[in-house]
Formats: sequence, C-alpha cells, structure tokens
Amino acid sequence: MDYYKENREKKLESRKSMTDTPTTPLLDNSYQNHNRHFYFNRFNSFPNSAVEMTTTIPPKHLRSVFLGVDVGTGSARAGLFNEEGKLLGSASSPIQIWKDGDCVEQSSTDIWLAICTAVKTACSLGNVSKEEVKGLGFAATCSLVAVDSEGEPVTVSWSGDTRRNIIVWMDHRAVKQAERINASNSPVLQYCGGGVSPEMEPPKLLWVKENLQESWSMAFRWMDLSDWLTYKATGDDTRSLCTTVCKWTYLGHAHMQQINERDSRDMEACGWDDEFWEEIGLGDLVDGHHAKIGRSVAFPGHALGSGLTLDAAKELGLMAGTPVGTALIDAHAGGVGVMESVPASDSESIVDEDAISRRMVLVCGTSTCHMAVSRTKLFIPGVWGPFWSAMVPEYWLTEGGQSATGALLDYIIENHVASPHLANRAASRRISIFDLLNEILESMKQDEGSQFISALTKDLHILPDFHGNRSPIADPKSKGMISGLTLDTSEKQLALLYLATVQGIAYGTRHIVEHCNANGHNIDTLLACGGLAKNRLFVQEHADIIGYPIILPRENESVLLGASILGAVASKKYPTVREAMKAMNAAGQVVYPSKDPKVKKYHDAKYSIFRELYEQQQKHRSLMTEALS
Repeated sequence: MDYYKENREKKLESRKSMTDTPTTPLLDNSYQNHNRHFYFNRFNSFPNSAVEMTTTIPPKHLRSVFLGVDVGTGSARAGLFNEEGKLLGSASSPIQIWKDGDCVEQSSTDIWLAICTAVKTACSLGNVSKEEVKGLGFAATCSLVAVDSEGEPVTVSWSGDTRRNIIVWMDHRAVKQAERINASNSPVLQYCGGGVSPEMEPPKLLWVKENLQESWSMAFRWMDLSDWLTYKATGDDTRSLCTTVCKWTYLGHAHMQQINERDSRDMEACGWDDEFWEEIGLGDLVDGHHAKIGRSVAFPGHALGSGLTLDAAKELGLMAGTPVGTALIDAHAGGVGVMESVPASDSESIVDEDAISRRMVLVCGTSTCHMAVSRTKLFIPGVWGPFWSAMVPEYWLTEGGQSATGALLDYIIENHVASPHLANRAASRRISIFDLLNEILESMKQDEGSQFISALTKDLHILPDFHGNRSPIADPKSKGMISGLTLDTSEKQLALLYLATVQGIAYGTRHIVEHCNANGHNIDTLLACGGLAKNRLFVQEHADIIGYPIILPRENESVLLGASILGAVASKKYPTVREAMKAMNAAGQVVYPSKDPKVKKYHDAKYSIFRELYEQQQKHRSLMTEALS
C-alpha cells in the first residue's frame, strides 16, 4: 500500500509541476502585461470561456485524438480534440510581427518554432501522448510565403531582412497593383466578387516583382501560409483548394466532373487561367506547369504525402507518419468547426441536407469573415466567391468580410487616454477589459434611465472602415468615420466609443447579410465563433441589429476544431469533411434578438445613418479630387 500511495503522490506532484510551468498560462499571465497579450485578454468575456488547459483523469488506454494547429495574426495555437470534438487541451505561443505603414510582415521560421512550442505544451497539458495523436490539420491566415529552392526564407521586405519572408494578409502595400489587375476585366475576376483585393495574393506577387527584383528571382515557391505549413510538415507541395481558389484566382470548379471528395487524390492543377497571369504581368509563374504556385491541388482534409516527416515529427514531438490533412485558411477552418453546430432539436426537425445553405458563420477575430455555402454558384458584387469546394467540399462558398473588427476595437480602446487606467482595473480584477467596459455601460444605463444599453449611443455613430471596406462595397480606400465626438476623456466616454464601434461592426455585418440575401442567398440563422464571439455584448448587439438568432458553438476554439477535423479526415476516421463536421460540431448557447420593438426601431434608424456615412465620404472624396485636379 505504501508503494502505491508513494507512486500516486509522485504522479500528482508531477502533474502539479507540469501545470505550474511558466510556458503554460498565457491567458493568466497576460493580465500582468496588458499591452503584450491584449489579444488574449479581450476575448475572455463569457464565464468559463478560457481555453481548457488540462484534463484531470489520465488516459487508461490509447485514445484517438486529433490535433488542430491555427496560426493567427498574433499567435500560433494548438488544440487536441477527441472523436466527438471535445477539447482535451490547448496552448498558445506568440509570434513576431513587423508593421511599417501599409507593410505587415512575419517570419516562417518564427512561426514554425511557435507551433512546435504550442503543440508540445498542448500535449503535456492535455495529458495526450504522441501515440494517441491520430491526425493533424493546419489552418492559418491567408498570408504569402516566399522560400528558395532549399526551402529557406526569401525576404519580401524593403528592409532586406531574410527573416521577413511573409507578407501578412492584412498588408495593403499592393492597392495600386490590385487596381491594375482589376482593370484587366479577366473572366476569373467574376469569381472573387468582381475584382481582387490587395489582401489576395496576385497583387502582392506583382508588387514583389515590381519592387524587389532580387527576391523575385530567388523565390522558388510562393505559398499561402497554410500550404507552407503542410509542406513543412510532410514535404508534399500539394496545395489546398481553399487557399488557391480563395486567394489565388484558381478555378476549383475545373475539377467538378473530374473527382469528388470521397475519392479525393492529388489532382493536377488544371484550374489556373494562364491568360490571366500573362495579362497582369506574371506570366513567368506559369512556367514549369505552375511549379512556383502549385502543380497539384487537393480537397481540404486529403492525406498528404506519407504524413509527418521524421524531422517534422521530432520538432513537433509527434510520431513520424502521423496523417496530415490538406489545410484551410483560418476563417474557413472556423466555418468547418462550427457550421454544423445546430441544437439537437433543430437538427432532428430539419431533414433536408441543404439546411446548411441557410446558415452564415461569423468568424470574429482580428477581422471578421462571413461564410455561407450553397449548392449553386451565386455571383454577388463586392463579395468574394463563388468559390467551389473552398470550405465545405462540393459546395460553393460565398465569403464576405470586414478587414478590421477585433483590431479596430483594440485601436479604439488602446488609443484613448482612459485606456491605461481601465486596463489596470481590469487586470487587478482578473477580467478582460471588455468585461469592465460592459459593466460600465450597464451602470450608465441604470444611472441615465436609458431604456436599453444600445440607446446610450444615440448621438455617436461610427463607420468602421478604418482598414478599408472588404465587402459588400469592396473599397479598400474607404476610411473610418466617427460622428459625435466631444472633449470628454472619461472612462464612460471610452465605454460609449467601444459600444458605438461594436454597433458599427454589427451594422456592417447586417449590410453584408442583406446584400447576400438580395443576390440569391436565403440566410436566416447565424453562427458565431472566434475571440469576439466570447463577448456577450458583441453577440447580443449583432443579434438585435441583424434580427436573427446567433448560435454559439459548444467549444470556443472553433478554428482549432476545424483544423483538427482535417486531421480526422486524413486519418480516415471519417470519410468526408462534412461527415466529420456532423460528428464533431456541437451547439452551445443560442442568443436571440430582442423582442422589444423599440430596440428594432432604434437600430433601424442608426443603420440608416451608418449607410449615409459612406455616402457622405464619397461626396467628400469627390469634392477634394475636383479641388486638386
């Protein structure tokens, strides 16, 4: 008995020391350093919404666990899920970012090291052995990676720093190149809302060719970050239909008659439009059967190569040969991780398979993406797509978006004079700054006798286009506008600015939903995931403003879940992505719009002002152009 008691005490002590490791509690430690870890703090607004870090019961046998890796704008994250999509453990590691005006850059070397740290920590904290990890999937921002023939980084920076080989998705250096490409009127442009965005890859590639000739000649592969991660992990240069179709103008529907997802295999890339690349001045990318941009493509979740290479497995702390699925862009992984998260009563009552076509997923983080799918292709001006098999295989994807949402809220809050004191108060109470602002607004409602919190901003209106308008106006030159500023610098005034910004973002989403429905969609239900979806006020304002219920997923980490689903499909646990979604998605809380008719009347009035703000900006722009002509 003494032996067993001693052994049990050793295990408990070992687990305690593991939990106490300084690399573990990024969420908790972030309260000690608000500025460095603000992205972690601001999202933690629902009770018990923090990432589950450990499991208390050690495994008695080898489980089937699936690992999802997500590289966002500020961090690399890893999450482990069981066959039912329950989170077993997760961890995060920050990544470096360089910002200089419109130029935003990162390092693939730094990102890979952060991924290795996050994966090892997640396995330790989740008490998951490497033998239990049966499949791995990657998701990442749609950023552009340049490597040479040896796989080494090629700089894409004016600085010449070889570490900086990634042009980040939000980089807007290529606005002029995008305008020139759109002037070509190529037929491929109709599949991205009528024109490419500077956030897509062709304008960025053209910018590099025109400005960094040495880098252009050195680059052997140009890859979306998600595809680079699977290449780094497996040595297989097969590209994803998600990345190539959504960001490179690849025509995925070229494969409609050739193959279906169930029989997926490496497919020769026959969806490139060579005339398009020649016309925009990038004809050299056609050489070698498109070797630099992708000679073969595959459906998301397709098993790549022979799984993890020996080197990658060692670096990640996993088993060589672990199946790796073709990747997704991070927002699209969020869609896969949440789109089938309908309450049991709904899923039982809906018998038609195309109920999924009436849903829109809001993936709410630094930016917000609005994902809807349909059986038929719908051309919607100013909205990206239709993209065939870019998220849910064999469905057409419509992708709206707002380029700055979480980033905009950060900007509004951090640049206010009251922000440091407010951040310290939140840190001392170990709550997010959003929680504290929500409390202040509730108190103001009581003090001022306001009918509802939303009415506090009756004199304050915000157009949230601080980083341009992605959709549905598709104007990268659009600017943010604030109407109703005063000299007040109090915390209460900051709370009002925060609320008006949340409302402005929600009005933008309403604009996108209305525009999509006016052009063929029939959306009546929203699902929300991502960091901002953990903020009660953010979700409730969206429900009230749009007028639809919003379903939240059981698991907060929907992007990680979506990535892990790719690993589950690659491992053959599930035959298709759709079947894996049905097995691993699950609904949580449902947030309903207010039934008070006064709330609807109020938001209808503010929405009309929101629409007028852009019209005013256009008039101002026209007047100034004429004055300077």
